[in-house]
Amino acid sequence: MFKHTKAFSGFSVDDIAKAKAFYQQTLGLEVSEGMMGLLDLHIEGNDNSILIYPKPNHEPATYTILNFPVDDVEQAVDALTTKGISFEQYDMGQLKTDEKGIARFPGITQAWFKDPAGNILSVINAEK
Repeated sequence: MFKHTKAFSGFSVDDIAKAKAFYQQTLGLEVSEGMMGLLDLHIEGNDNSILIYPKPNHEPATYTILNFPVDDVEQAVDALTTKGISFEQYDMGQLKTDEKGIARFPGITQAWFKDPAGNILSVINAEK
């Protein structure tokens, strides 16, 4: 039934203007305004946009909503830190980050940060 559909994902924010500025200016992504004040986040190589919608009673997701694959996580963390982004610190069993907020697992390096609405995003590099 859904094999040939072009599914897309979306998430809520509490302030659409702050979200637009963050994703467009801070992260450097293409963002367009859609119908009814919604935002479309365009990621190169992804045929479908990601929908960002305002929600007055927004509660941030407690899980990673969006992962950005990068060639070098440490370099991405350094670049984002210069833009004022703080990385999350975790110390939960196998999930332990270093002083920069980077976790290293066999074959995967990942670091998490939040958007202005408190949603969790990450930069990740997974060996193929």
